[in-house]
Amino acid sequence: MPALIVLLVLALAALGVWWNVLRQDREINQAQAAACTSASEAPPSLASENVTLRVYNAGAKSGAAGEVAAELQARGFVVDEVANDPRPEFQVTGVGEVRFGPAGRETAQYVALLLPGATDRADTRATGLVDLVLGPEFEQLATPEDVAAALAPAASAGAAC
Repeated sequence: MPALIVLLVLALAALGVWWNVLRQDREINQAQAAACTSASEAPPSLASENVTLRVYNAGAKSGAAGEVAAELQARGFVVDEVANDPRPEFQVTGVGEVRFGPAGRETAQYVALLLPGATDRADTRATGLVDLVLGPEFEQLATPEDVAAALAPAASAGAAC
């Protein structure tokens, strides 16, 4: 009888181990599927002449918004306004912030490629206008080549997926 109890305990322990292994395997597969989905979905590509921006400076470098606005205009973007950040209460940190309303979400995803590392700030504006706010750690915009590379689906995603 004691041998039967020991055997039953061992069987339950083995069942518990296999249950855990199978559950973890399912979680890993779900995580890989999510990674493959996000890696293969490129951000939206928009024609720069269809993107209207406001460029604001929230950093310490005087004139940064004007310099960036000129570069964006040279790349074909429409710059509606250039100024210091009208919302200093947001206390922008890092390289900057991309502000947008529901109508500008897709445009904001594209604009975010210009300022890697920028945070997103959604608000309630009704227009598709997007604000590009330069932060204290801003150095330069992403090059057109970097933006093009970010728009291409990850080449390695197909091999792993």
